[in-house]
Amino acid sequence: MPDHSWLSRTRSRLPLEVHDQVFAWVLQRLAERGLVRGERIGVDASTMEANAALRTLVRRDSGETHREMLRRMAHESGIETPTTEDLIRLDRARKDKTLSNADWESPVDAEAKIAKMKDGRTHLAYKPEHAVDLDTGAIVAAEVYTAEQGDTTTMPGTLDAAMKQLAAVDVAPTSEDPAELVADKGYHARATLKAMDDGPWKTRIAEPERKQCLRWHGDEAARRAVYNNRAHLLSGVAREAFKLRTEWVERSFALTLDRGGMRRVWLRGREKVQKRYLIHVAGYNLGLIMRLLTGAGTPRVFRDRASVRLGAIVTPNSGLILLFVVAWGEQIALLVISLQPDPLG
Repeated sequence: MPDHSWLSRTRSRLPLEVHDQVFAWVLQRLAERGLVRGERIGVDASTMEANAALRTLVRRDSGETHREMLRRMAHESGIETPTTEDLIRLDRARKDKTLSNADWESPVDAEAKIAKMKDGRTHLAYKPEHAVDLDTGAIVAAEVYTAEQGDTTTMPGTLDAAMKQLAAVDVAPTSEDPAELVADKGYHARATLKAMDDGPWKTRIAEPERKQCLRWHGDEAARRAVYNNRAHLLSGVAREAFKLRTEWVERSFALTLDRGGMRRVWLRGREKVQKRYLIHVAGYNLGLIMRLLTGAGTPRVFRDRASVRLGAIVTPNSGLILLFVVAWGEQIALLVISLQPDPLG
């Protein structure tokens, strides 16, 4: 999809609220076909490479680029005309050398943050986070955050968005009828579990291994929340939920980011990226409806799976009946066209 064409102009004119409404409308169509249950929700996050390069970073305190900073340091050390080798040697000898968001920023996209990608590379990036219905694979919330924020920081915002969307289709969890929240150990924190205890979410958050005993310092509410979550991890239901989380949540990222071409964004600014991402995920959800109706999730797969047969029957009055038989999956459609001769000759 060309982000540089009239689509970018349309996107800039429409507010984020309109994109949210489009996403909610698609989710309502899924709910009408039983594809949103809201009983088990899996949460996970990934990374998207921003439309900005590390070499363009500038210092927050002085506005210098990396090379300008090295040249200034070379002049201060007595090298009037430093060569490239002098700058490299000076950079290697520099102490406390870090690439931190606290010291550096992008002049073209201030909201893009330095982060390590899933493949281990370091880039300026954004952080998408999904809340996925583990019974159907529908993405009920897709939020984009700045990449320096941790999982425990961003999860409350994603859950609020998921709660809003689930309430719109009348399947929102309540304290009396909570939904399962399944997440990996990156989301495990005392404050997080304490805030969600006895609420609309029954947490099944993987607990990281610890070599030391936990100390509570009198915080009984946090102790109860952590042990309740631990008890929720010991059943076969929990093991099944984590298998579904691995299957559906990871698949959602693979299809939207890798196969869908959103691993690298071409827009600048978190709000613009959020708008683009919501429409992209809405298309993913529409694919679930298409797979339900036709057995194929994309037009290309439907074209490859569908078959068309043409037949012709000549009638006694020299007419012609054309038969078109279209088959896809286990369904068959028949189109009949009757061509009769002109009685006036």
